[in-house]
Amino acid sequence: MPEPRRRLPGLGDGKRVGAVTGRPAFATAVRVGRQLRHDPRTVVLLLAVPSLLLVLLRYMFNSKEYFQELAPSLLAIFPLILMFLVTSITTLRERTSGTLERLMAAPMAKLDLIVGYALAFGLVALVQSLLATVVSVLLGLDVGGIFGWVLVVAWADALLGVALGLLASAFARTEFQAIQFMPLVIFPQLLLCGLFVARDEMATLLYWISYAMPLTYAVEALQRLVEDGGVGSGYFRDLLIVLACAAAGLVLAAGTLRRQTR
Repeated sequence: MPEPRRRLPGLGDGKRVGAVTGRPAFATAVRVGRQLRHDPRTVVLLLAVPSLLLVLLRYMFNSKEYFQELAPSLLAIFPLILMFLVTSITTLRERTSGTLERLMAAPMAKLDLIVGYALAFGLVALVQSLLATVVSVLLGLDVGGIFGWVLVVAWADALLGVALGLLASAFARTEFQAIQFMPLVIFPQLLLCGLFVARDEMATLLYWISYAMPLTYAVEALQRLVEDGGVGSGYFRDLLIVLACAAAGLVLAAGTLRRQTR
């Protein structure tokens, strides 16, 4: 009888979602990080654009008071949009090129792959959120002694963008189709998060629908911080909801991985 195939220690079965074993996820994160390092235009897009948009909006309105009111919402919105776009397109490219199929031929759990992508893009998201938060403070946003808590929410929302981008990449066949998912996934959240109209002033149906939008909780968490000048139970509730939605998105994205990607 043929000798049964051995499994590499610490690796799971590539045909199932499985549990994260650590080493495969870290190896995937390193590989994606190296790819990003050799793509400076994408890195500049991810790191610089949110800060540049904040500068533009600060001086477009030319009002520190209005910026104080608007900036918390923007710190949640810009990272979500950019991380969704870059993650969905990058992951789709690997799906269509066959890279993911070759990786899944190895004895690796599906969740290891997804977590590896999330770790790589999550690190970029952390740097992006840090730069955007620092720029906002320099432009006049008063966060007092809660700078770190503002950064946590901005990073959590960027991670949510990563999770949604990974999930959206499963339903697109071209990069243009990945971009087309933005009106479906991002725009409803953008319109209902309270940026343009206070949620309690919306039609009753839209008010209740806004509770199902993860961006709503990120915006509210940042607004609570700036308005109250400190953290409270409402802030932690909103933060946990955003993180839970990001985790759910990662699990769903792992479930979309299959051997036949093309």
